[in-house]
Formats: sequence, structure tokens, C-alpha cells
Amino acid sequence: MLRKSAVSLGLILAAAAPLLADKAVPEALKGIGIDQNLNAQLDLSLPFHDESGATVPLGRYFHGKPVVMAFVYYRCPMLCTLVMNGMLRAARAVSLNAGQDYEIVAISIDPAETPDLAAEKKAVYLERYRRQGAENGWHFLTGDLSSIAAAARVAGFRYRYDPASKQFAHASGIMVLTPDGRFSRYFYGLEYSARDLRLALVEASAERIGTPVDEILLYCLHYDPRSGKYGLVVMNALRLGGAATLLAMGLFWLFMYRRRGPKEARS
Repeated sequence: MLRKSAVSLGLILAAAAPLLADKAVPEALKGIGIDQNLNAQLDLSLPFHDESGATVPLGRYFHGKPVVMAFVYYRCPMLCTLVMNGMLRAARAVSLNAGQDYEIVAISIDPAETPDLAAEKKAVYLERYRRQGAENGWHFLTGDLSSIAAAARVAGFRYRYDPASKQFAHASGIMVLTPDGRFSRYFYGLEYSARDLRLALVEASAERIGTPVDEILLYCLHYDPRSGKYGLVVMNALRLGGAATLLAMGLFWLFMYRRRGPKEARS
């Protein structure tokens, strides 16, 4: 009896497998990703614009403290806001204070974005972070294509502009750097463990370089009404949701089968 139920559960899992096994990457996402360039040295002389419009070198934000860095763009319709929100949640859960113990630097990958837009984003996240001195710890930068490309290349952040959708295809994640500008730790996805982030900051503050982590990437795409296709981020969510539903149904049926017997379970 138990053997039959196990076989049935196996069939359910087999049905769910294709939902998770389909890892075909759309053409627009080929070459997109985040490489873990651990110990790579960021060029701290690269010029960017701060929220006031002043031209500043990246080195301004590296002064004896570790740095959390995110490559995003402020008009992103999907993933970048989720990345920043995930970083905000982790920062709020960490006992260390941005501005006092470490710096947060967001770099726009869109050279068309302006300091005014960066200032608007900063105001939003300062309001949500709500810690004293945070205005000195959160930085939203814009820059020229050459500076953006140079910083992204060293970081291992591979992205591409899609002229058809007028959006950037990119992966999600954040990095932690040492006070002298070397990449110490990478975090992938949209949710970042506060415990792991704190440990990474402590590690980076001591000039230590972490070890590679598993890559679980999400990609920023959009829904295209012309083709009727969803971006990979949505498709992955649908696949995982469907598989989880099938798995839950199978486990519930197995539980009922064992507890009440085959006749009652079927009813």
C-alpha cells in the first residue's frame, strides 16, 4: 500500500520535473549574469555624479569602511526595485548602521539617468531605513557610459541594453567590498540574509575575501504584449509555483492515504 502511494507521488514529481528542468535562456539574456570576481580591485578613480550632480570619484565612498554595492537603474520596471528593497530589508535587520559602520552605493547602469532621479530614489530609501545619519551612508550614483562599463566589468556584472523594449537585461544581486575597494562577497537573488550580510561586512572590514557562493540568478525582463511572452523572471516563478502546488498535493494525498486508508483517501 505504501509502495503504491510512493509510486503515485513519484508520478506527481515526474510531472513537475519538466517545469523545473526547462532552463532555456532567451536570446536576449545570453551573456547576462554576475561573475564572482573575488579580490578584483575596483578603480576608485572612476568619476560618477552624486545626487546633487557633483562629479565625485568612487574612492569618496571607500574610507575605512566596507561597502555594499548594487548595480541597478532607477527607472527599472521590475527587478531593480526588488533588489533595492531586499537590500533595505537586510540593512534594517542588521545591527550595524549604514553611514556609521558601512556604506551603501547604488550605481545606475543607465547613462541617461540623472542626479535628480537618483536624489528621488535616495529620499525614498532614507525614509524607509529611518536611522540617524543614514543620509551619509546611502549613495545613489549616475555616470557616463565609460565609468559605468568599467565598474561593471571589474564587478563581473554583465548586462545588455535591449533597444526593442528600451530596457536593460540584467541579473539580480549585490556585492560587499573591502574598504580599499576589493570585491569580498557576492549575494544573488532578491532576498539577502541579515546574518550573512553582517558576517560579510565584518569579514570585509578586516580586508578578508570570502568564498564563492552558489549562483541562483533572476533576470530582469518584461511582459511583451506583441509576442505574448513573459520574461524569464515571471516564467521561473510560474514554474516553481506550479511544481510546488503539485508537490503539496502529492504530499497531502500520501498523508491521507496512510492515515485513513485508500478508500477514504480517494473520497
